[in-house]
Amino acid sequence: MSNDLFAATEDPGYQPLAARLRPVDLETYAGQTHVLAPGKPLRRAIDQRHLHSCIFWGPPGVGKTTLARIAAQQADAHFLQISAVLSGVKEIREAIAQARQHKASGKDTVLFVDEVHRFNKSQQDAFLPYVEDGTVIFIGATTENPSFELNNALLSRSRVYKLRSLDSGELLGVLQRGAALLGDDIQVSQACLELIAAQADGDARRALNLLELAADLADNGVITEETLAEVLQASLRRFDKGGDLFYDQISALHKAVRGSAPDAALYWFCRMLDGGCDPLYVARRVVRMASEDIGNADPRALTISLDAWQVQERLGSPEGELAVAQAIVYLSCAAKSNAVYNAYNVARSEIGAGESEEVPLHLRNAPTNLMKDMDYGAEYRYAHDEEGGYAAGENYFPESLRDRQYYFPVDRGLEKKIQEKLDYLRARDKSSTIRRYD
Repeated sequence: MSNDLFAATEDPGYQPLAARLRPVDLETYAGQTHVLAPGKPLRRAIDQRHLHSCIFWGPPGVGKTTLARIAAQQADAHFLQISAVLSGVKEIREAIAQARQHKASGKDTVLFVDEVHRFNKSQQDAFLPYVEDGTVIFIGATTENPSFELNNALLSRSRVYKLRSLDSGELLGVLQRGAALLGDDIQVSQACLELIAAQADGDARRALNLLELAADLADNGVITEETLAEVLQASLRRFDKGGDLFYDQISALHKAVRGSAPDAALYWFCRMLDGGCDPLYVARRVVRMASEDIGNADPRALTISLDAWQVQERLGSPEGELAVAQAIVYLSCAAKSNAVYNAYNVARSEIGAGESEEVPLHLRNAPTNLMKDMDYGAEYRYAHDEEGGYAAGENYFPESLRDRQYYFPVDRGLEKKIQEKLDYLRARDKSSTIRRYD
């Protein structure tokens, strides 16, 4: 068995630029200074050769696999790699068997599991005994939030390190090394490297792949902006429709709307579109924002959001996206209230946990004589026949809940007027000589 289980076998005469430029030590490794700066726990563990089981969590192309290899090499440990996409319990057992052989000869083994979040619970559990007894030093790599994708038993035995996208300066350094490796036959300007860095969106592997593709298309070995335009025209930024980036960006959009920041809300909306997000998904979420964060402070927000959804559904792009953008800006600028959202949640929670109260007789429908004889609907007061269209002193709760209140309007937008009306009606209830449960 090879050290890289299920690694793709390639023509030994060719290696992608990203593979040829893979760092072999921390001095040539780009980025992640927040965990690799001198004195940081992970850096100390690598320098002192005292590795521990850990999870590298971060977006693609930030060096998770490379960092695991460097750590194993620094600790003089045997390096085994398996992919959760292609491997199962059988491959895990084979890797453990290898690790035991190395352990018997006095050498540690780093077992690196790429895309570990793709293993199910039973497959993740298969590692636990061997992590606990020291057979392997477990390092998992994932693009997804470990809190959601990994079981607690594995998380409790591993330390999670959050790796970040590379910034433009770090990507430029990687690209400059890549350009130098391509040799004197390829010429590329600093402006072109900066353009590649911007399009790579924090992903070093992608940056080098774009540079290599541009080199293949370059006329007379010169990479121009026209060459890059051809390479980058179909390029999309990082956006995983089912992963953390998806939920992080829709969360940022929602929070910008809630925070009355229309410019930031538009930024995140356009980022999601740029990444390939379905505009209909955003349109549905905008309807949710209208009810959750604006509510009755400005009821027009819900209508505008529904209209935008319909435009997107009926007309598609680009008219639909513009209508959704209009709704997003309106919601961002509207008066905010989560009073209905809070009232709904409290009512649902209370009803889910409590007993089922009987409907009071005066509120029951009485379509038959038998029901009328049983006092269904007895003493019901028809509000339209009362002064001001309001039956002062009436109560529409079961008696045990007579004073319950869920909805507390805020003092913004239309809800300020709603609160004034409710205060007026409650004052009439208190002064009424006819009160339901007194």
